[in-house]
Amino acid sequence: MLVLCTMLRKPLFIILSILLLTGSDLFGQDSHEQQIIRSIAAEKNKKKRFSRIMALGQYYKENNIDRADSIRSVIVRESRNFEDSIRFGALFYNAEVALILGDLDEYHNTILACQPFLNKLKSPGIQFKVYRHLGYYHSNQQEYETAKFYLKLSLKKALHLRDVSKQSEAYRYLGLNYMNSNQKDSALYYTDKAISTGRRSGNKAVLSQAFNVKAEVYEFFGQIELSVAKNFISRQLAEEINNHLLLAKYYREIGYSQKQIYNLKDAEKNFRKSLEHSRLIYDKRQMALALTNLASVQLNKKQFKKAIANSQRSILYLTDLNDLNGLGETHNILGMVYQKQNDYTKASNNFNQALIYYESTSNREKMAGVYHNVGTVFKERGKYTTALNYLNRSVEIREQYGAKNQIYNTYRVIADVYKDIDNTTESLKYMELYLNYIDSNNILQAATKIAELSESYNSAQREKINSSLKDSLIRQRSQKEVTATRLENSQLRNNFQMYIIIAFIIIIVMAGLIIFYGWNQTKIKQQRKEAEMSQTLLRTQMNPHFVFNAMSVIQSYIFDHDTENSSKFLVNFSRLMRLILENSPKEHIPIGTEVEILEKYLSMQKLRFQERFEYSIDANFDLYDESANIPPMITQPFIENAIEHGQLHTVEGGFISVTFTKSEGMLIISIVDNGIGRKGSSINKKSSAHKSMAMEITRDRIENLNKKYKTDGSLVVEDYNKELEIGTKVLISLPYTTESNR
Repeated sequence: MLVLCTMLRKPLFIILSILLLTGSDLFGQDSHEQQIIRSIAAEKNKKKRFSRIMALGQYYKENNIDRADSIRSVIVRESRNFEDSIRFGALFYNAEVALILGDLDEYHNTILACQPFLNKLKSPGIQFKVYRHLGYYHSNQQEYETAKFYLKLSLKKALHLRDVSKQSEAYRYLGLNYMNSNQKDSALYYTDKAISTGRRSGNKAVLSQAFNVKAEVYEFFGQIELSVAKNFISRQLAEEINNHLLLAKYYREIGYSQKQIYNLKDAEKNFRKSLEHSRLIYDKRQMALALTNLASVQLNKKQFKKAIANSQRSILYLTDLNDLNGLGETHNILGMVYQKQNDYTKASNNFNQALIYYESTSNREKMAGVYHNVGTVFKERGKYTTALNYLNRSVEIREQYGAKNQIYNTYRVIADVYKDIDNTTESLKYMELYLNYIDSNNILQAATKIAELSESYNSAQREKINSSLKDSLIRQRSQKEVTATRLENSQLRNNFQMYIIIAFIIIIVMAGLIIFYGWNQTKIKQQRKEAEMSQTLLRTQMNPHFVFNAMSVIQSYIFDHDTENSSKFLVNFSRLMRLILENSPKEHIPIGTEVEILEKYLSMQKLRFQERFEYSIDANFDLYDESANIPPMITQPFIENAIEHGQLHTVEGGFISVTFTKSEGMLIISIVDNGIGRKGSSINKKSSAHKSMAMEITRDRIENLNKKYKTDGSLVVEDYNKELEIGTKVLISLPYTTESNR
């Protein structure tokens, strides 16, 4: 090895020698890393040797980010002895590693340094890379139109190359740019294109990242459950290729989404998995982010010592990386920890530190969150004027930058401030804004209105069909008369034959009209029946008893000053009502939407009955991946029966399980509970009537679907425990439909 070090005098090769000496302890004697290092040492040709150095860098980029960082500056320096294409490759490697590490200043500078190569090198592949990264750079600077310009150029180059992997990448970043500029429809369109081209590429890493960006878009626009569903697919694909970098990112993002819906147990589990994968590749940034997120969960669980320890560990990594946004987030978490401990001095210091970091990166959205937290500190200290200044500043920024989904919490705090200073008028005003924002008022009126509009639409459609049929009959009669006139005026010898042909045509036309008319009437009846069932379904879901119970629970939490549970219940209740109203008139909805409705309903009922039962909802990943459809809220009546009439909340160790699977071209839904069962609930006449209605409506819906799709769907209800006659098992079999075959 001393000989090797003597021969290889340049700094890079000294580093490689050290790596070779230590590599056996870390990777084993026959590791891929050691093979590359030995091939570098043995290679005499300078250009080939440098290409192998780049191969080592690419290996480190995927397997050990710390080592990738340690050699990137040397790679750039060594590349200066070669032509432009090699120099570009080294610069681009430096940019990619800097981006992974969160070193945005170095990343931005390097990408700008790559720009002159656009004119020097006419390669479409190089042009694609530069344009894509220039787009990402300008998007980070909130220069969205400039970013769109460069990203569209990158897409153009990818299409020219006919490289579907690059096309998926371009679509992915376009989706992110539209998301950041608060353009939901465009963001969803381009992320869908990223997924479809990703599938065509056959590259699981590319497809995994496409689903991940789709998840980011859903999370940004408040559709948390859909975000988790897409990230589950991303994670599954990353696991298949054992990509630790992607897995660290996906586990962390799934954990964050779980935390958003107050599922702290699963959130913590995912953050720990993220930390585990990031350690395997020694990615300091992902390790730091996982630790910060762990601290946020521990804050909510009131494990303050653990939260402080993990935050401080994260700060060490982030300081080393100079990740200012990460440092801002971690200091913000620390501020909230100290606030919970009533240590307002340390809380204020950390919030101020977070503001400094966010201001240096112009991260206005994050600054708004800190302003909210600072406002709550001043409220708790009784400095109400200062509190209102910070809280109003938070609202102002969020309204300006489109982050309105976060405003309602600030409205609630402002309402509490005015309540504390006995300004009832302003308190009620902001409480009303809070309630209005989460759509929790005028629910029953809105439900009636939507039902009326749905029926009006169906009636208009029926009138349109009838009018079209009448016009068709008139045209046919007119055509017959014209034909007859022409025949009468013609003096052809074969009049008899022509009359026979005309008569035959008329018979066919009339028969066709009769068949069409009969089919159309059947369709109209089908539409009318579906409309009636839609109204009945809506009335079932919008049961006033359920709504009033929900509002009573919310009122109880508010009176008890239980802000966490009142906010949680209000958010879930609002979202549930909106989903019911939006989707009940539809024939089919995505499986993810149905799961979201069930999750909201069950979490509310569990909270309402003070955690007296457990539940689970499982849907096969293939159902999400294939965009499976389901008739809206076909499962909810049976779940309501289990909880309310099956007295599930009174049973010790009560549970309800819902599963969605695909089998032989059918969608199979299983609903199982261990309540008092059919025999026990049949004593209650009201509950029996409710159950009968639910089953009757469901059977009618299944029958209509069977006629439409020529299938053999069914509804089976039986005892879960047949010997004891307790619990209920419901099996629903439906035609399996997707967005493409419907």
